[in-house]
Amino acid sequence: MNETAARQYRTGLVVLPRLISLPHAVIGAAYLAAYVLLDWISFIYPFEQYNITPWNPPPGLSFTLVLALGARMIPCIFVAPFLADIIVRQVPLPWTLELATAAVIGVGYSLPLMFLLRPKTQFNPTLPSLRDLFLLLMAAAVSAAVVAIGYVGTLTVAGLLSVQDFSQASLRYWVGDMIGIAVMTPLGLMLLTREPFLKAPVETAAQLATILIALLLIFGLSQERELQLFYLIFLPIVWMAVRSGFKVVTAGILVTQLGLIVGLLTLSKTAADVTAFQLLMLVLAITGLIAGAVVTERRRAELLLRLHQDSLARSARFQSMGELAAAIAHEINQPLMAAGTYARLVCDAVRGERKGDPSISEVAGKAAAQVERASEVMRRLRALVNLDKSDRALVTVKRIVNDALDACHEELARNGTSCRTVLEDNLPPVIVDVVQIEQVVLNLLRNAIEAIREAAPADRMIVIEAKQIQSGDIQISVRDTGFGFTEGQVNVEFPPFATTKAQGTGVGLSLSRAIVDAHGGQLTTGGDARGAVVRFTLPKAAEPHD
Repeated sequence: MNETAARQYRTGLVVLPRLISLPHAVIGAAYLAAYVLLDWISFIYPFEQYNITPWNPPPGLSFTLVLALGARMIPCIFVAPFLADIIVRQVPLPWTLELATAAVIGVGYSLPLMFLLRPKTQFNPTLPSLRDLFLLLMAAAVSAAVVAIGYVGTLTVAGLLSVQDFSQASLRYWVGDMIGIAVMTPLGLMLLTREPFLKAPVETAAQLATILIALLLIFGLSQERELQLFYLIFLPIVWMAVRSGFKVVTAGILVTQLGLIVGLLTLSKTAADVTAFQLLMLVLAITGLIAGAVVTERRRAELLLRLHQDSLARSARFQSMGELAAAIAHEINQPLMAAGTYARLVCDAVRGERKGDPSISEVAGKAAAQVERASEVMRRLRALVNLDKSDRALVTVKRIVNDALDACHEELARNGTSCRTVLEDNLPPVIVDVVQIEQVVLNLLRNAIEAIREAAPADRMIVIEAKQIQSGDIQISVRDTGFGFTEGQVNVEFPPFATTKAQGTGVGLSLSRAIVDAHGGQLTTGGDARGAVVRFTLPKAAEPHD
């Protein structure tokens, strides 16, 4: 995956577009308020009076904010620690040290986050694979260690902590930040980038109840053997990971962490005991996250295997998509040209005989135009297979969308489907093969019409949206109100001829992806229980140089 494709793959994955559209100042203020609140809640068993605690969730919130919304939010993570010290601890350090420690935290966490956001890293914030989870945990472990050493080292150099306390304070700081990131960040990213959790609420409720029972057994049977009994909590976490996958296990880990904190506060344990529990909690969290990621990745691989098997069965007569395209173009182009000739002859004859009645000639003219359009589509399809770029031209996105809607108008009306367009003002033009990109929009429209055919007439709605995303590229989305994609189908690259429809050929989405890829864009799928959305990007036209 090249840099452009990697950047485009990250873009448009958040299923809460209203959050992204909010002003930066509003998002930053909400983050700072949440950071201070979490800092106040988690300020338990501190080392001396400083913010060195066994559980520190604010860094997890910082990771979530930047990974979900981009590098523009990084300045907030410099301000938040300074603000929390002022409000929660009433400035426990001299002002110079306050600024220094805030800088240590900001720099220590911003650099790994910028590494994850780099296109070359190819980190996906939706955490769809074990590789993405591993990158997140490694970045968290390294950055938390750097921040812990830097923060405690600053206090030690200033004479506020003794050299003998350096190791213990650094370990507690690292454990607190690492457990906060491991618990908060995966859950936060799941909430922002994936569909709702509870597809099996009864089983999920049973799993959460098992966690609570395990916590009661740990803290209720013996106040001297909690560490030995702690491993009981692994059972429900493993159950969640194996049965429900990555998303649900992130919620289970948070519930376990909250229950653990409540139990320890109730029993009034020492800070050393809490740190020991938190080390075990960190092991539990990492184990649960890895197990959940492995299960989710295995299910996705199984889905892809089934799709490939289905595609092989359907494409047994074709060696490649290119051969199919060439065969279709060769077999259909000749009769289309003949039909177009006859339609034009009819149109000319009708115009000569019935000058006062243009309705028949108009119909004949439209038929000829559609035949010519079909012939042009076949020619461009062959050009796509041969990687021909000679037909690309400068065009506005508004024209592409409107022409596609005109071609699909009759089908929308026949199926009683409403279609609304939301086109951002002042969109830059794109250089594309107009017929090919119009065909992509048509394919997505027709897929959406089929997806909502069984819905009530009042609920049949399609929304076409076009906007310029952060990378500068143009993103076009087609959203419907159908049943949506399943979790395993989101952002899956469907092979040719693979389909989930009883009568489908499996060509439309695969061909659309090939056309978008040939234009340097990226096609992704998403949505939730309220409907599916397919997005694709196109590079904006390069500005001429003087």
